[in-house]
Parts: sequence; structure tokens; C-alpha cells
Amino acid sequence: VQLVESGGGTVQTGESLRLSCAASGGTFSGYTMGWFRQAPGKEREFLGGITSNGRTTYDRSVSGRFAVARDNAKNTAYLEMNSLKPEDTADYYCAAALTQILTRVPLFREYPYWGQGTRVTVSS
Repeated sequence: VQLVESGGGTVQTGESLRLSCAASGGTFSGYTMGWFRQAPGKEREFLGGITSNGRTTYDRSVSGRFAVARDNAKNTAYLEMNSLKPEDTADYYCAAALTQILTRVPLFREYPYWGQGTRVTVSS
């Protein structure tokens, strides 16, 4: 599966941004899609994920501000980010996993397929 993120850029504090993750080369509808980010000097962290049947889970640090979605007809996953803060500045990655177990969705090791990332910068 090949994954390509898009939609990153520079926004002001409080603004919103929607990232997209286009998948090809596999059966998109069968994969759980996860979103992660990595800020400079920090470890990669899980943000949210959505299983093939639409169940979602989020890290508590972004729950209520970020939302994941998917459109299986378009082979695309989305990350909607609202009320952005400067600390949200990072490279954002989507990833695909076979697991459908919600408790495993946040685990990096479940994801064999990763996109190249898209940068989000939130200015104050």
C-alpha cells in the first residue's frame, strides 16, 4: 500500500486544517488508518485512528479537537484539526494497519505502511 499525505501548511493559532491521505496499491477499505505526528526533537506520537468499519479512537491530548474520517470510495483518509496551537507544529503522517482491534490502533508496530509526511506549522 502506498500512502501520500497532503494538506499541510502554515496556519495561525486557532485556525483549522484538514489533512488527506490518499492510498493506492491495496484494498483500502480493509485497513485501519492511523494518524501520527512528530515534532522536532520529539518522538512520534499517535493522534487518532479509524478502523475499516468506522470505529475511531484518539489520544486524549487531541480528543475533541482532532477528528479522523475515511472515504472508502475515494481510498482516502482524513484528519480534521481544529483550534490549532503552536505546539501542534509537526510533521504529520498517515499509516495503514491490518488490525481492527481498537486497543491496538495506537501501537506503532501495528503499521507496516507509512506515508512520507506533511508539515504543519502553527504560528502564534
